[in-house]
Amino acid sequence: QVQLVESGGGWVQPGASLRLSCAASGRSLNTYTMGWFRQAPGKEREFVATIAGTPGYKYYSDSVKGRFTISRDKIKNEAYLQMTHLKPDDTAVYFCAARQNWGLPQVLTAHSEWYFWGQGTQVTVSS
Repeated sequence: QVQLVESGGGWVQPGASLRLSCAASGRSLNTYTMGWFRQAPGKEREFVATIAGTPGYKYYSDSVKGRFTISRDKIKNEAYLQMTHLKPDDTAVYFCAARQNWGLPQVLTAHSEWYFWGQGTQVTVSS
């Protein structure tokens, strides 16, 4: 069994930075592909970023590319999302996800293609 727990969410002003963490337990996810999705009120869950196990390929949505950085610590069995230059449109519940394999963008960006999920952490960007 795999459990994912997000943390690090909160309220920040536009332009600020925030780092989200995803702690995994149950098994080592060193070879798994990790990802971050987000869901704003009344909207569909959308893809944010993903990182492969080995090698560490990365892929970002156009809306966060250049501002967000996904990373992982295989010793701690954790994944992270470093968010900078945050905008009000970034406000959402952010979810950590995992799947066994890397894939094409059409696969990685579809939430239905991911099996393991955390419960989410709220990120609010406002002045």
